[in-house]
Amino acid sequence: MENNANTLVISPKLATWQDYLALCKPKVVLMILITAMVGMYLASVQSFDIKLMFIANIAIGFAASAAAVINHVVDVNIDAKMQRTQWRPLVKQRISSKQALIFATALAFSSMFLLLKYVNVLTALLTLVGFIGYAVIYTCFLKHKTPQNIVYGGFAGAIPPLLGWTSITNSIDLEPLLLTLIIFLWTPAHFWPLAIDRIEDYRQANVPMLPVVKGVDYTKTCVLIYTIATIIASLLPYFFHYSGEVYLCLVLVLGLWFGYFAIQLKITVKNQLALKTFRISIYYLIALFLALLLDRLIVHW
Repeated sequence: MENNANTLVISPKLATWQDYLALCKPKVVLMILITAMVGMYLASVQSFDIKLMFIANIAIGFAASAAAVINHVVDVNIDAKMQRTQWRPLVKQRISSKQALIFATALAFSSMFLLLKYVNVLTALLTLVGFIGYAVIYTCFLKHKTPQNIVYGGFAGAIPPLLGWTSITNSIDLEPLLLTLIIFLWTPAHFWPLAIDRIEDYRQANVPMLPVVKGVDYTKTCVLIYTIATIIASLLPYFFHYSGEVYLCLVLVLGLWFGYFAIQLKITVKNQLALKTFRISIYYLIALFLALLLDRLIVHW
């Protein structure tokens, strides 16, 4: 409609449930829940408490979603400058920052309530640490201060298998810590190829991602180093006798696959393999955790 100054005023579109779902970064949360569920299964030696596992997964998912929403709020101005993120609901003004913060608060408090009432204090505390690590330390500070942001903030995204484990056992043990280490080392090898592919976006938004600050070739070398470190770390569950030969065989094949693309990314002059390497890294981690699951299932049979 037109106002008194004959200026066209366009009413913003109303938010849908899909917009609120998009704020939660569902693909990222799904990855978190897969690794958390594997941690739960590995911790369940003889029997499964289905109710406990269900509630714990809901709570962990809520916390991860709340952190993702806060990331959207803090980065809304950056997202508006980047082609990859210009479609997000806050950028398109279908949801206001206030509405998003209310949504994030509801998710965070729901998560803590479920964990404290139905799971245990240890898992609630670790989940809170992960939430603060991603939503506050990484999003508000590290992301905009250092090209090593994804490394320093990596623990927050690496703890889901530990959360899954503690939700069942109420204790911190070496096995889930090894899985946390794998994800911690995998995270830079996973994210930096995407940063290479979207380097102009990050440069335009003035975000100091590694390829922007140190250059693409340096970043490719770092991707290869962290990929090798991830492959080595992936062998630790076998050498510490937490997994058997089935896991070892599968993870060696997966490591060769992941490593091949990291090497190809490094030696290829152009950056056309960057996005493919990013996607391969996702399949690699999911397959690795499924290999852990399969190995344990075979042992129980």
